[in-house]
Amino acid sequence: MKTLVVLALSSVCGVALAAGDTTDTTPPVNPQQYTYGMKLDIARVISTTQVPNECGVVPMQMAYEDSAGQRHVLAYSVMGNGCSNG
Repeated sequence: MKTLVVLALSSVCGVALAAGDTTDTTPPVNPQQYTYGMKLDIARVISTTQVPNECGVVPMQMAYEDSAGQRHVLAYSVMGNGCSNG
């Protein structure tokens, strides 16, 4: 029973800590277009856009922090999820 209470409290604390990190005061960053061979310093991925359900090349964006803690937005292209070959 004690183990169950400890597990429940630790999961609630983890959620509270994650939810408390919403005080982002950094200005939005203009996306940088990815080119093949570009050297990237990605320490932590913050977010990515979802791949749309279209057949063809679609634009994507990824927000990330580099090893110095600076935020960047990278624009790149992927093949959409809407193509099916049988």
